[in-house]
Parts: sequence; C-alpha cells; structure tokens
Amino acid sequence: MLPVHFGPWQTVYWWFRRLVRRLLFQTVHDVMLMLGREQAGREASPTAGVVDSQTIKAPSAPGSGGYDDAKKLKGRKRHVAVDTDGRLLMVNLTTADVQDAAGAEAIVKGVRRRWPWLKHLFADGAYDRGRLASLAAYKDFTLEVVRKLPEQKGFQVLPRRWVVERTFGWMTRWRRLVRDYEKIIDVSDAMIHLSMAALLLRRAAHHDP
Repeated sequence: MLPVHFGPWQTVYWWFRRLVRRLLFQTVHDVMLMLGREQAGREASPTAGVVDSQTIKAPSAPGSGGYDDAKKLKGRKRHVAVDTDGRLLMVNLTTADVQDAAGAEAIVKGVRRRWPWLKHLFADGAYDRGRLASLAAYKDFTLEVVRKLPEQKGFQVLPRRWVVERTFGWMTRWRRLVRDYEKIIDVSDAMIHLSMAALLLRRAAHHDP
C-alpha cells in the first residue's frame, strides 16, 4: 500500500526501476560511506575488508529454490564485503545453494571497480578454497583466513569477523530485509543499498564535529 499522494503504483514503480537502473541508491550509499569514513578520521576509500554470507528466506523470488544445507534454509544468499567498521562495500545475491567461496568470487572480481584501493580481505574457513585463493592472488588481494580458536565451542567473537555479523544485524533491523521479498535481483540489491544508505545518513546527521 502506497500513501495516497504517491499516485498510481505503476508510475511509482516505473520511476523506482529507472532510478535502480541508473544506480542512484548505490551511488548515494557509496558517497555516504566515504563521508562517514572521513568523519571517523579515516581515508575515504578502504584498503581492507571482510567477506561473509547470509542465507535468507525468499518466498516470492522465482528460481530461489536453492537450499543451504548448513543453515537448513531455502531462499537467497547475500554474499557481502564490508570495511573493517562494517560499512557495506559490495553485495552479490545468489540462490542459497551457492557455496560461500563461489559467491565471493564475484566480489573479488568486481569490488575494485568501486573501491580501487582495497587490498586485504579477511574471511572465515569457508573461504579457504584453492580457486578463490588463486583468483584473489591474481587480482592482487591478500586473503587472510581468520579461523576459530582451538577448542572453541559455540559462538565466540573473533577478530575482524564480528564486524560483518553486525552488518547483517543492521540489515535485518529493516523489516523489508528480514526476508528477501523481491522477485527481481536488482531490486533486492537496491533495497539493501537503500537501507544501508539510510543508516549512514542518520549517522552523518548526528555527527558532532
């Protein structure tokens, strides 16, 4: 349901799709990310990031029949790269049955087009795969695997890796992102960037110089 002053839903959707194709939401997000990093006293473009994935139910998505055996979920998987403070750098959406390392390949291939100074990536043991490691080396990335502590039982905060879990928490605070309700991949991608851009805008608005 749209507010009455929005006009016909067909018109609203046409404009939304046009803005998605022009990458408006992604651009706003990336500008706010750079501003947020500068406000925190850091360089605008990050040099290190963390990769991970989140499996989410996608009841409306056609072709989302992939099943994640580890999470026991059917739907889509969000493969993400974030900076070391948890700001989203890139997301790759796939069906849930795509392995973490395979989904991260698209990030390794494409993330430098947006963040050219990125050199170092932290990841968990699921990303310790020969093909991904070879691709990272070819693209001049350092891929550092942060493994579980010896004799670790249950959840425990690990260096670097915890920031991406916080990012997933930020995402799912938005009701639209608790599940993937979108039928079209680029709309789902836009919704993620829109939600994260709103978070960064609120931070910038409350920043005390």
